[in-house]
Amino acid sequence: MARLSQSSNPRSIVILTSGTDWGTRAAGQKRSSGAESPIPKRQPAKIKALQQTIAVAGSAIKRKRWHEARYALSRARALTNALPTNAAVQEREKLSALRKTYAARNTPAAKNAKQAKATPAGRGGSKRPTPKKATAKKAAQKPKPTPVRELGDRFIDRAALGYAPADKAKDS
Repeated sequence: MARLSQSSNPRSIVILTSGTDWGTRAAGQKRSSGAESPIPKRQPAKIKALQQTIAVAGSAIKRKRWHEARYALSRARALTNALPTNAAVQEREKLSALRKTYAARNTPAAKNAKQAKATPAGRGGSKRPTPKKATAKKAAQKPKPTPVRELGDRFIDRAALGYAPADKAKDS
């Protein structure tokens, strides 16, 4: 359905939809990457923008903001493609290290590294503290055995409970 808009321009037409094409419109929209952002014209400005983008990507990876890191890494890739290969060698090395850490974000090796980082440095990697020299005291103390309940043959005194006369209960 089409109608003329309420603006002063008589040729402008607004397309009104009932919402049936929302799925196709959303499919047409893709996630923005950093490559679409504007790239500076001059080489020193490109290098400075690359350094800033690398810093943003590093902080995003450190804080585990993976969407932000992906955006920054794609922007950094666009900036490095705009630069000649001999320019910004250190920045390219930093960028490749960041790409490796981003790629290994959900691997078992990354989880192991995180666990190794979580142990305190003062212990030297050992997880248990050194045992105290009170072994003689522990040898003297023995754990109490659990009491064994001997049920045996039970005799119910029915006369005491009032079910039978006392003289018959003694005979049986």
